[in-house]
Amino acid sequence: MKSNSIAGYELPARVASYDEDMDVMHPHRHKMVDVALKILPFDPTATITALDLGTGTGFFTHRFLDRFPQARVISVDGSNSMVDLARARLGALAARVDFRIGDFRQLQDIVPESAHGEAVFSSYALHHLNHGEKREVIRQALRFLKPGGWLINADIVTNESKVIEERIQQLRVDGIVRRGHATDPRFHDAVSTRQFLNQLEATDGDQPLTLTEDLQVFREAGFTDTSVLWAEYREAVIGGQK
Repeated sequence: MKSNSIAGYELPARVASYDEDMDVMHPHRHKMVDVALKILPFDPTATITALDLGTGTGFFTHRFLDRFPQARVISVDGSNSMVDLARARLGALAARVDFRIGDFRQLQDIVPESAHGEAVFSSYALHHLNHGEKREVIRQALRFLKPGGWLINADIVTNESKVIEERIQQLRVDGIVRRGHATDPRFHDAVSTRQFLNQLEATDGDQPLTLTEDLQVFREAGFTDTSVLWAEYREAVIGGQK
């Protein structure tokens, strides 16, 4: 994870357009959160606590709190600006969220060892980490989980085959142009879209792993029961139970 990855999410223009951009670039994120919430085996009325790694504008936390109206969330994000957006999105639901500002690579300094919960979730955040950083974050998340708790990560991946990855990237760009070209000059055509994506990924320090590597990270971090729960092209939902 590069030092400027978090800083990029404090830029006013980036923050203001974040959710709209996500719907153009990642239309499956709604489906991915649906999958994650269905996997969690808790009664909807249960009083549970979850940890959100990289809350952003609160998209996943909002859906989680709607699904579990007695639940609470510990929110971790490094950007004050994004947390402000999350508070606005959540409205009255924000009363059930404990917002913590900080780099989730130092989770042990943000969430005390005495804190425990039933779930940890993350979406479109952990791909900023390299293999070792991700393993350590997941290991720290495992410490937070109570026995039987679940960790769900909805994120992007890369393909082991360069040929297939190239084709997936072409499909990705075609889809973004189709959804965004009419209203956003950044997505006017394939060339402008690819240039925007290249710059964005360099600024964010994206380091997506393959599905095989992601599952290996879970195992190395201490999870014995993990699986790919959903995947399409370059997006996947991976989960594990403590």
